[in-house]
Amino acid sequence: MKKTLTFGLMHFSIAFLVVWALTGDWMVGGAVALIEPAINTIGYFFHEKAWAHADARACDPRREESLAA
Repeated sequence: MKKTLTFGLMHFSIAFLVVWALTGDWMVGGAVALIEPAINTIGYFFHEKAWAHADARACDPRREESLAA
């Protein structure tokens, strides 16, 4: 759990610092630092689902039979 929390803190800090450095606005940096990780988490969920689907298709023995025909 500590590793997850420290990673989240690092992610928030990097997002804030990058946007703040680009815009010079700490409010924009803070907003992006809060929004970007939330959207990234949702994207990660769908990324994992896509990979699980691809792995399941690759392991399907029926798929190999249809490719051989």
